[in-house]
Amino acid sequence: MSNWLDDVRWDAQGLAPAIAQDYKTGEVLMVAWMNKEALQLSAEQGHAVYWSRSRNKLWHKGEESGHQQKIHAIRLDCDEDAILLSVEQKGGIACHTGRQSCFYRELSNEKWLEKEAVLKDPKDIYKK
Repeated sequence: MSNWLDDVRWDAQGLAPAIAQDYKTGEVLMVAWMNKEALQLSAEQGHAVYWSRSRNKLWHKGEESGHQQKIHAIRLDCDEDAILLSVEQKGGIACHTGRQSCFYRELSNEKWLEKEAVLKDPKDIYKK
């Protein structure tokens, strides 16, 4: 019997991209990275845990902001190299910029236009 974590095609660094999607609307909220431990903890604890490449450590989404992602489903794509999390975004803010989604810019006439308002000033979210 194989371990379900071994069914994921991890890259050379032991990572796979993870897309967080709102479980009600289908809106893509963010993309992050997971390693085996992050995926296992996410499945066990029922909230999103990612691997922070910049900090080189596990990152429990919402550990500083309080904006956790409660997991409703975890899916693996057909190539077994990308993870999709169906989540309930606590606080309605997924982005560290204080927006609902990290995908708040849209290309228009060769310029990136901000299409989503800041819901909460990041200075009020992150006290450190």
